[in-house]
Amino acid sequence: MEIKGLFVDLGEFRLRDVNLRIKDGEYFVILGPTGAGKSVLLETIAGFIRPQRGKILMDGMDVTRLPPHMRGVSVVYQDFQLFPHMSVEENIRYPLKFRSGRDVREVAEEVGVKHLLRRRPETLSGGERQRVALARALVSEPKVLLLDEPTASLDPNFRNGIRDLLKELHSKHRFTAIHVTHSREEAVRMASRICVMEEGKVIQVGSPEEIFSRPRSLFVAEFVELKNVFPVEWKDARATVGGVPIATPPGAKGRYLTIRPDEIIISKEPVKTSARNVLKGRVVGVADHHRVVEVSVDVRGTLFRVHLTRQSVEELGIRRGRVVYLIFKATSVNIF
Repeated sequence: MEIKGLFVDLGEFRLRDVNLRIKDGEYFVILGPTGAGKSVLLETIAGFIRPQRGKILMDGMDVTRLPPHMRGVSVVYQDFQLFPHMSVEENIRYPLKFRSGRDVREVAEEVGVKHLLRRRPETLSGGERQRVALARALVSEPKVLLLDEPTASLDPNFRNGIRDLLKELHSKHRFTAIHVTHSREEAVRMASRICVMEEGKVIQVGSPEEIFSRPRSLFVAEFVELKNVFPVEWKDARATVGGVPIATPPGAKGRYLTIRPDEIIISKEPVKTSARNVLKGRVVGVADHHRVVEVSVDVRGTLFRVHLTRQSVEELGIRRGRVVYLIFKATSVNIF
């Protein structure tokens, strides 16, 4: 699928010149805060919103002006959108009125709702209803599956089950999936690539590693909650943060610098190392976040955050007031 120069004006909101290329069989996640335009883009792809300009191409064919049922797409919404007067079986079968597809019972078994076929939607749990909605979307064998916050309205117990099911189905059938979410955790878990949006614009597209480790804008760095984001000053072609010299990759230039907290090593003593950054500081905070312990270190007035295991904290004797050395490679520094 390719989206070229897409512009949508809804009065109070605009999609602005969106350009995307989504590979066949890709699990593509659109990530951003509420109001970024994620769902508007999804509904435009589906054909429910008509753009003022731009094109949507599927397999090289321009589908921009085609009605939804002729695009070969299916949509799964966060609020399920099941027909309350129909049984589960009738809900799943409904798309087959408009195009051919798979056997209803086979799809129902694949998503784990075959035993519920005679039930009505109001008798089902949230997780069961979302599985029915997914079966209905897949029964017509769409070229593209569009997922609009599919786990947002579910309890945590059901949420993980739906994520696992989606990954399993995608691995088995290799359909193209476009999945909208505001959850960073969900994006990392599901995506082969991520598109970050803000105020109707595409800000950055890349792998989860690129988005979360190598953001190219202050908005993305802050949205993905990178802990070490600093404005940079340049002195004799060398970066400094709060007066502290920082070795960066060759040729790096920009206004901001980021370092992932799990790419910084803490030592009790200065050590000989190939890493070009060794900074002396004092521990000013230790916060246990269960999975990791976040250690805050003041380096000449600039606060660095480092993630360690509990075992490392105990072995190093990390505590408030202790002098430590922060060690990280120049290649761990991201400049934009």
